[in-house]
Amino acid sequence: MPFIEVTLVEGRTPEMKAKLIEKVTEATVEAIGAPIEAIRVCIREVPKENWGVAGKQKFVTRD
Repeated sequence: MPFIEVTLVEGRTPEMKAKLIEKVTEATVEAIGAPIEAIRVCIREVPKENWGVAGKQKFVTRD
């Protein structure tokens, strides 16, 4: 059973996440022939202030 985990910076709409789940599932069926019923997709959302690139906080919040 394929289990696909996608990590995103928070902020996508429920509709966008549903579309992502649909497309990742379709790609998995096509790429490895897994039965669609066996595919699991998990989206993990990270708060913007917890995202970093090259040792720097990527999204800096300003008050």
